[in-house]
Amino acid sequence: MIPVTPLTHDRPSSLATEISERLNTAIREHLLSAFAPDNTKTLRSFPAPEAAELLGVSGQFLRKVHGEGTIPEPSENRGGRRHYTAQEIWNARDILEQSSRKAGRYVPRRREGENLQIWQLMNFKGGSSKSTTTIHLAHYFALRGYRILVVDLDPQGSLTSMCGISPEIEFDGLTIYDAIRYDDPVPMADVVVQTYFPGLALAPSRLILSEFETESAVHSSPDHPFFTRIRSAIAQVEGDYDIVLMDSPPQLGFLTIAGMAAASSLIVPLTPSMLDVSSTAQFLELAGAYMGVIEDAGATLQYDHFKFLITRDEPTDIPSQQLTSFMRALFLDRVMAATALKSTAISDATMLKQSIYEVVRSEMTRATYDRARSSMDAVGLEVEQMVHQAWGRE
Repeated sequence: MIPVTPLTHDRPSSLATEISERLNTAIREHLLSAFAPDNTKTLRSFPAPEAAELLGVSGQFLRKVHGEGTIPEPSENRGGRRHYTAQEIWNARDILEQSSRKAGRYVPRRREGENLQIWQLMNFKGGSSKSTTTIHLAHYFALRGYRILVVDLDPQGSLTSMCGISPEIEFDGLTIYDAIRYDDPVPMADVVVQTYFPGLALAPSRLILSEFETESAVHSSPDHPFFTRIRSAIAQVEGDYDIVLMDSPPQLGFLTIAGMAAASSLIVPLTPSMLDVSSTAQFLELAGAYMGVIEDAGATLQYDHFKFLITRDEPTDIPSQQLTSFMRALFLDRVMAATALKSTAISDATMLKQSIYEVVRSEMTRATYDRARSSMDAVGLEVEQMVHQAWGRE
């Protein structure tokens, strides 16, 4: 424990530095105890009913293919009840797909002629749940058999932390900055790391990513425009993934704009409060202006989907529901039908750097867990349907 002593500086600049140093030291100590080198983040196991649901089969069918020896027994059996690791579910998909009469029944990955889906979540209002939504979408898709790449474009690295890498205490690895920097960028494949979550890879972020903002103001040119750099990096690994999810910083800078130029679809999360709606209006006014500028500079912007997602939704809060109805009346199907509920289950999971999909249901109030899980499933399903629409599937 760090001894608490009075702050010694009065000069604002020195005081700010002293506070920063003390905070960083305390954070490192806390993180090193919580995320020690031998304390690697792992994923829970899934009971048979949940595994069957993820595979899209009945419990009876799952027991049948085990009995026939089609898929191997899971490594964990508690009192005669099967529990599966995410990797075992992933492997079962591949096995069942081989014997399926319908292509894509168990492995719904993109097929020849279907373009990589690149979804950017953006808003410059803090607290709009961009990172929380991104990680829930990533886990939703990975559990359903898609190959997912998440790209953390926020120098604060919140998404990176939720993927099991702590930017505050790990400095040696490469980040997305290394793939998009102007001076001797590295191959994107060297940046991407596999996570503890099967099917989910990460292009991590750390504070150094903020240098891209400064460097772009100096080095971007008509021959090497800043807005092509993220898309070019992703293109290097395009064949390895079905869906890319990008979490943007809470500002409209070079990183967010370069993400917009790389994206095939956009989601703008916002909470149903007048302050957030007003802020989002200003954000989109600026975004529209910048889109016009980079289009004039040669960027091609074409989105399959451009949607609003209501986050931190409280069904019993009348003013917020009125504002949600207001948004739907204004923008019709531009507002996603599903909403992300404001839930203690999601808040508690996020505090532990987890999604609702990582939480063991029995460790929470079940009704609270079920509402939160159903909410995030609905958001994931709606985005999945839009992905399939973009691919031309029914």
